[in-house]
Amino acid sequence: MKKIVINPVTRANSPFVVEVTVSNGRVVGARCKCEIFRGFEIILRGRDPRDASYLTERVCGICSSAHGTAAAYALEDATGIRPPRNGNVLRNLIFGADLLQNHIRHFYLLGLPDYLRGPDLPPFVPCYKRDMRLSDRVNQEMLNNYYEAFEMARLAHELVALLGAKAPFPHGILAGGSTVAPSADVVMEFKFKLQKINNFINNKMAPDADRLAEAYADCYEIGRRKADMLVFGMFPKDEQDLERYFPFGYVQDGKVQNVKIDAIKEDISNSWYAGKKRLQDPAVDCTEPDRDKDGAYSWVKAPRYNGRAVEGGPLARLWVTGDYRRGVSAMDRIMARVKETCIVGSLMDSWLEELRPGEPVYNSFKLPDQAVGIGLTGAMRGPLGHWLRIEKGRIAHYQIITPTSWNMSPRDAQGQPGPMEEALLDTPVADESEPVEISRVIRSFDPCASCSTHVIVPGRPVKEFIVSTI
Repeated sequence: MKKIVINPVTRANSPFVVEVTVSNGRVVGARCKCEIFRGFEIILRGRDPRDASYLTERVCGICSSAHGTAAAYALEDATGIRPPRNGNVLRNLIFGADLLQNHIRHFYLLGLPDYLRGPDLPPFVPCYKRDMRLSDRVNQEMLNNYYEAFEMARLAHELVALLGAKAPFPHGILAGGSTVAPSADVVMEFKFKLQKINNFINNKMAPDADRLAEAYADCYEIGRRKADMLVFGMFPKDEQDLERYFPFGYVQDGKVQNVKIDAIKEDISNSWYAGKKRLQDPAVDCTEPDRDKDGAYSWVKAPRYNGRAVEGGPLARLWVTGDYRRGVSAMDRIMARVKETCIVGSLMDSWLEELRPGEPVYNSFKLPDQAVGIGLTGAMRGPLGHWLRIEKGRIAHYQIITPTSWNMSPRDAQGQPGPMEEALLDTPVADESEPVEISRVIRSFDPCASCSTHVIVPGRPVKEFIVSTI
């Protein structure tokens, strides 16, 4: 048997380690370990509940608007306030632009180097030399699009800043709506830049995904797991939030069911947290770190739905909508993410037409002395939930379950692996010194790695892959 360690996989936001054991050319054991504790739930205690939208955005720099949205939903649920129509549209547009930049960055800047030959310059060197199948012509065309993707991702962040004041960590998402009504020139600039991004997505990114899938069709056979998935709805269709463009759904063995919030629990058996209960309820149980806990191997908890390990992300969302149900594999995750990028870009163009000049963007509200609220939304990588309790006008309890917690969870008390751990099992590894197959499976989940450039340091007995931060 051979142990392969990839450490770390990500950089600042959620660094983690993947350890796999390979026997007879296949992965027979896998562990996903997060070794950085950040403690945002502890930071929020005693704060003004209105601070949560801005503070929780710092959980993740690449998907900050998702946390701002979930925090806004939680406080709106606690207060009973709803945003005006323009407020809902503006929040959707800010969030949508942030999703576009994430998906573009993931496909090109993070995922593609596992398949693409680049120049003899960082981040393409040192790199894997094995299993690069694209023809010289196709490789060069996709490499050119790789470079252009930097500009498109930057333009998407400019869209976030146009309506949200800054990117990342926009200020335009908060309970009650948004902050500033956009002027006509801002709307026109937004529309012009969105058109450029959509042209790139539809005419370059989508065809590149098709070419990748054709050349690497066997990637539909790796990273496979059962079709157990969870979706929290994304983008309310109107200010009443009775229906969302991407609806809620729980997928069990490929069949879509309704979501029941009380079915969500967090198993801390193999996580560095203390607690009298193995299964914790995010609505009432608190986060208390315990780095010396016997048997634990990650700061990530193990969220479970009805006791099952479920994955989230674009594939799960499109499975619920019926737009993509080919299968559950590394390549299926990539293809679904690209398809979702096309869908969201088109939706955003229609949302601009829904803005009403002169109408309000924010509804004020009185902060309650005591209240509870839940904010659930789809995010770039999957289902995101914020649980809030207010006492004496301050935050008494706050719990966050992030998408990567669902996808990268450790084993639970029953020994059930998390989705990424499960997906790694039985992955073929043709060359243990260059296990590109493992990297492809991991990256198909988009595991909060958007701030990293991945290079390797060769020549070690146990391979460690080191992130070079630039």
